Amino acid sequence: MIEIRSVQVTRYVTPLKEGGSLPAIAEADDGFTYVVKFRGAGQGIKALVAELIGGELARLLGFKVPEIVFANLDSAFGRTEPDEEIQDLLKASVGENLALHYLSGAITYDPAVTTIDTEAASRIVWLDALITNMDRTARNANMLTWQRELWLIDHGAALYFHHNWTGHDTSKKSEFALIKDHILLPQAAELEKADLISKNLITAEKLREIIDLIPDNWLKEYDNQYSPKQVKDTYFNFIWYRVQHSEIFVNKAIDARAALI
Repeated sequence: MIEIRSVQVTRYVTPLKEGGSLPAIAEADDGFTYVVKFRGAGQGIKALVAELIGGELARLLGFKVPEIVFANLDSAFGRTEPDEEIQDLLKASVGENLALHYLSGAITYDPAVTTIDTEAASRIVWLDALITNMDRTARNANMLTWQRELWLIDHGAALYFHHNWTGHDTSKKSEFALIKDHILLPQAAELEKADLISKNLITAEKLREIIDLIPDNWLKEYDNQYSPKQVKDTYFNFIWYRVQHSEIFVNKAIDARAALI
């Protein structure tokens, strides 16, 4: 059973300016350092939900992902922060946020330096096509090399159908044309094999377990006409449909790769 720990943020260390939603490195009461994604930033709660689902699906498929925790901010946190933009962000993020264990000394993935085998590359491409993750490109790989292993990070831009909630029934059938920009697509020579492997790992029970990790209090902010259960069911149905009909996006990825090489 998947368990997500909760920590209390104790010290704001520094913002990560390269992140559009101003994530930050912070210390918590368990003695560890985290990259915190704030509920009060940019895409708000939906980015945290995508981060949680995408990260745990990646872990389920056997990839290295930093530990994900719920990070609590109390109302007094950040009052001494001199930067007004950051102070406003912290004030808007009181309560439960999301954080990933900080991989100190990690190096951003560089294809000129690190080689990823074709099977792993194909499975990463498959995952990103499944969750419609547009943010694994040459411009922003969102992969790190740490202790000589590849780690996947930053899935907050995935599942973008939830920004137009009423269109989810159409969006789940998307070929995901943006897969053409995936940094690993040229190396993804085993997409059909990746499809078989990945579909066997994502069962309905495992997917439901991941979806149920989403705190109900987050989902209450979506829309008053939908209950947290209805929102979770929508996420489940979107992803499960795409798992069962993966040929939709696998064929698109194969065609996009053929056009590249």
